[in-house]
Amino acid sequence: MAHPLRGRDFRLLFSARVLSLTGDAAVPAALALAVLRATGSTSALALVLGCAMVPRLLLLPLGGVLADRLNARTVAVATDLAGCGAQLFAALELLGGHPRLWHLAVAQAVGGAASAFQTPTISPMITGTVEAGALHRANALIGTANGATRLAGPAIAGTLVLTAGPGWTFLLDSASFAASAALLALARVRRAPAPDSSDSPDSPGGEPGRGMLRDLAEGWTEVRSRDWYWTSLIAHAIWNGASAVLLTLGPAIAVDRLGGEGAWVATVQVGAVGLVAGALLAARVRPHRPVLVANLGLAVFALPLALLAVAAPAPLVIAAYGLALTGLGVLNPTWETVVQLTVPRRSLARVTSYDWLLSLGAAPLGYALAPLAASAWGTSVPLMISAVLVGGSCLGTAAVPGVRALTMPKAPEPEPEPDPVPAAL
Repeated sequence: MAHPLRGRDFRLLFSARVLSLTGDAAVPAALALAVLRATGSTSALALVLGCAMVPRLLLLPLGGVLADRLNARTVAVATDLAGCGAQLFAALELLGGHPRLWHLAVAQAVGGAASAFQTPTISPMITGTVEAGALHRANALIGTANGATRLAGPAIAGTLVLTAGPGWTFLLDSASFAASAALLALARVRRAPAPDSSDSPDSPGGEPGRGMLRDLAEGWTEVRSRDWYWTSLIAHAIWNGASAVLLTLGPAIAVDRLGGEGAWVATVQVGAVGLVAGALLAARVRPHRPVLVANLGLAVFALPLALLAVAAPAPLVIAAYGLALTGLGVLNPTWETVVQLTVPRRSLARVTSYDWLLSLGAAPLGYALAPLAASAWGTSVPLMISAVLVGGSCLGTAAVPGVRALTMPKAPEPEPEPDPVPAAL
């Protein structure tokens, strides 16, 4: 099977993703500094972050429906353009020198809504640009790019913020969205069969909203009909919630007990390196029981949580976090490949939207509960509870029959090209 990057259309998709991921990785640090410079208030920062997260969570299922009903590439191009406009507006606001909080909040709300419609298009576009036999390698490439941009994004943001101001980071993100839209517009993406729309509002006798609700229900049916899928989603959601706890409490522990800010910076950077290493490893290793192995790898995240809880020496915490993120790097492309080869293409965007909804929804819960629990019982208690929950849920999936029985699906053989029709004499 040819390497995915040999295909023109996947090269365009991959390049678009690299640009978009780089811009997105740079924005969080710049946004935090911009809001704090403008207001000096952490509550204002929480408000702006919430304005980005809430529309994303609420609209993700709708984004999955539209990506399945329409051409995923068309939806992705439109959302890239919307994101471009939102970040350009924020950039101009910041470059003007007197940013207004509600303007930044509105821009991030638009960007969050655009992300909700864009995220479910990724899997359909991958399956629409590469052959089934190359999906695993293609997903590993996307995972590697994700990890690499986590390394490069904050460095780019830090350089721009310190030298030119945070507005230039938003301008960079806006340009990355525009370039991504242009590249995707040039790509040819095979369309999946559209869901049956006989009950859509536009069909005779259709009731308003009935087709949309039915599409949402069909997507959920695909999720709950696979015990390996929905049980793994619960474990993945707990992992994301625990990660939020670590990211909330970890910096203070690093500063107070592990040697200072440098220890936390090293932890985050080694984690990003681990994510890249895991994605590269996933491109070469294809476990016979992929979901079981990947979930067991996620259970390693309990180790850095427990080590932080007892304030273990910094080298141990850093190494454990890098190892845990390596497990995440292996899981992401492996999981995506199994889902793409198992779920019908006509439902793929809706199924992945529920996946993202559960994963992203757990993170704000972790961010909210971690400081409350730490103020009541100290930082060790929420970290140790998170370690137990992550280890128990991820290891517990091994007891699910579907997880144990699921083997890596075989990619269907490429359909032969039809014989040319002889020209009429």
